[in-house]
Order: sequence, then C-alpha cells, then structure tokens
Amino acid sequence: MDSIFTTIFCILFPIILSTILLKTLLKFLPSGYRKLPLPPGTMGWPYIGETFQLYSQNPNVFFASKVKKFGSIFKTHILGCPCVMISSPAAAKLVLVTKSELFKPTFPASKERMLGKQAIFFHDGAYHAKLRKLVLRAFMPESVKNVIPDIESLAIESLKSWDGGLINTFQEMKTYTFNVALLSIFGKDGIHYREDLKKCYYNLEKGYNSMPINLPGTLFHKAMKARQELAKIIANIIAFRREMKHTYTDLLGSFMGDKEGLTDEQIADNMIGVIFAARDTTASALTWIVKYLAENPSVLQAVTEEQEAIVRSKKESGEESDLSWADTKKMPLTSRVIQETLRVSSILSFTFREAVQDVEFEGYSIPKGWKVLPLFRHIHHSPENYSEPEKFDPSRFEVSPKPNTFMPFGNGTHSCPGNELAKMEILVLVHHMATKYRWCMMGPQTGIQYAPFALPQNGLPIRLSHK
Repeated sequence: MDSIFTTIFCILFPIILSTILLKTLLKFLPSGYRKLPLPPGTMGWPYIGETFQLYSQNPNVFFASKVKKFGSIFKTHILGCPCVMISSPAAAKLVLVTKSELFKPTFPASKERMLGKQAIFFHDGAYHAKLRKLVLRAFMPESVKNVIPDIESLAIESLKSWDGGLINTFQEMKTYTFNVALLSIFGKDGIHYREDLKKCYYNLEKGYNSMPINLPGTLFHKAMKARQELAKIIANIIAFRREMKHTYTDLLGSFMGDKEGLTDEQIADNMIGVIFAARDTTASALTWIVKYLAENPSVLQAVTEEQEAIVRSKKESGEESDLSWADTKKMPLTSRVIQETLRVSSILSFTFREAVQDVEFEGYSIPKGWKVLPLFRHIHHSPENYSEPEKFDPSRFEVSPKPNTFMPFGNGTHSCPGNELAKMEILVLVHHMATKYRWCMMGPQTGIQYAPFALPQNGLPIRLSHK
C-alpha cells in the first residue's frame, strides 16, 4: 500500500510543483506573453453584430441581460466594431481615469468621418489638452455668466411661441438648445445662418447611428452631404470674421484667437462636433425634466415655490427681474431635479474608448484596437448603486452619490467641458416654465423610444398655457 502512495506522490508532486511555478512565473511576465481569454459574450451577425439588438430596445434590457449572463465585463459587436462593455463603477474609473493612457478616446470610424477627425472627442495628449483649454475658455463659469441674458431671452421667446398650442417637446427643446449652442459658439453671427445650419444638422443626426454605407439614397450618404454643407457655412463665418478683424469671446473666437494657430479644417471639425454634442443631449434632458415634473406634482410644486421665491426676493429688493448667476445658485432643489433626471434618463448610455495595446483587464485580454465601453446607463440603474433605481426621486441627491456611480458628463480629462452651459440653459428655462406656465402631457406616456438617445414616446406631446 505504501508503495502505491509513494508512486502516486512521485507522479503528482512534480506536476503540482510545476503548476505552482508556472503560475508564479506568469505573474511576472508581460501581459503580451500570456494567453488570456477574451471576455465572455456574443458577437452577433457578421459586420452588423448586435447593433440592432442594442438600438431597437431599452438599453437597460440589453445591458442587464448581458451582465446577468456573462458578468460585469463582456464582449459584443456594434456599429461595425468589436467591443468590450464594462459595467462596474471601479472598472469605469480605471478606463476613464486611472489607466486612461491605455484607452484612447474614439468613436467608430463612421462617426469620426461624420463629425470630423480633428474634433476634440477623438484625440488625446497635447492636441486634446490644447482644444480642451480653448473650449473651457468659452464655457467656463465666467464666460457663461456673460451670456445668461441672451439665454434668458431665447427661453422666454421659446415659451411664448409654445403658449396655447400642442407641441412636440423634444423637437421644440432641440430648437431652443440649438439656438443656445449657436449663440455660445458663433455669437450673433450664427443668427444669419440659423435655418441653414438647422437643416444640415437634421440630416446629420438622422444618419448618425445608421450603418456606414455611403451609397446614394442611404441615411449615411445624406448625412455626409449635410456635413459638407456645414463645413462650407462655417468656412463662410470664419472668412467674414477675418475681414471684420473684431475680438470675439464665443467659442469660435476662442479657436480663431489661438496664438499657435489651428487650420480652418480643425476649427470646422470642432465647431460641428460641439454643436452636435450640445444640441440633442441637452434637449433630451429637458424633455425628460418636463415629463418627470408633470408626473410628480409634489416635486413640481416644490420647484415652482423655489423659483417663485427668487422672483419675490428680486421684487422686494428692487432688483431687475432678469436672472443672474447668483440667482441660479439659489436653486438647490431644481439642481437636484436635473441630477436625478440625468441619472434616470441616462442620455448617454456609454462612451467609446479604444485599447491602444493588448490589455489585461480583470483576467481577460482586450486586443489592441478593440472598443471599450463603460456603461453609464447600467451603473446609473444598478440597485447596488441606487435604491429603487427606476424611481424618480431627486431627494436622493441630498447626499452625494457613491464615487464613480454618477457620470452623466463622463469622467476624467474627457468629461464634457460644456456641462456648465448645459446646466445653465436648463435652469433658466425651468425657471420661466415653472413660474409662468402650466402644462399637461397628451396621450399615453409609458413608452420610450431609442434613436439614438432615450426619449419619451413621440417626443412627449404636451399642451402648454400661460398661468
């Protein structure tokens, strides 16, 4: 019997010892030498991948089913690209902040072509830092303060035009946010080209999430033609400003005034990209705010009282009725409503990054060139991060959320540089809407459409009237 055990021991001991030594050795080898598996998941159909599954339903369903089946990191294939999606706050921070040098900002090639390859979204390093500095110069609080009167005029004008009628909330909010974007980017010069720019952007957005097939008649082809027209309009504005030789404090002025000099193509790519980023995302947030306030009368009442208190205070002190920067700091409840709306609606479901080299990540291999997508929407809707995540409850933001669980504007050096402007235009519109108007939703409003941002069904038809 002893001889049998001795024989077994002699056979197994070298194997066990070799396994231990091999595992120890692998820890000290560069990741490129290790044969790690790809994350689990499915890739869908050739070329198409799982694009339609993602964009034809509630993204929460797609993400939740994948996480349940494969875990917090999984592979898929969307918009012509192999991707790895990550759904934990810690992993999102690692990709966007801690190890951001391993994951460059990127979009599918079709989106880069559509917005412009020189746009700030697609770059890193010194060029990105330079562009971000120029954008922040135009969108920092000090700069935003100066355009509050113009934003307020646009808000008042918009609400008056909706008074007494049946409106599509999202379409009207798009017009409002588009006009604010033109104001902040082109100043008064944008007024002359407003309708032409609006038409081009309409065609651009229709093709934004289409399959990148550049053949006559396709949405992508029409979007690319609209993009060419946008570049021509911006070139005309640039040429006009060079002739006038004035000093401008808007975004275009910031870019044209750069001492190191940017090419006209670089300027145009960034103007087109910023308008696109500033328009639909903020319009979507405003649409959801209108819906959530209508569905939650007690919250609407509290917001109205907060805003009316500002109006009353200004009257009693003899101040002008125009809103000021200081007034917007007296809107804590309204600000929490905005935060909760951004969390629940999660306008941006994810952001795109690309592995700059083969990366070992949580025991898996992410090949160089693969897209890596932190899932903001899943993080915002996880019960591990928020109790009753589907419930609209602004009071939850009376306490700061757990780290890396609230990222409506992204995170790290590539977080949205225009968030101060976006919050300002929302606060200004909500102030006048809550204090002067009442509204009701028309028809059933339980459905949600996703193309490309999550929106209430049919853009939220409402009837608005003066109090």
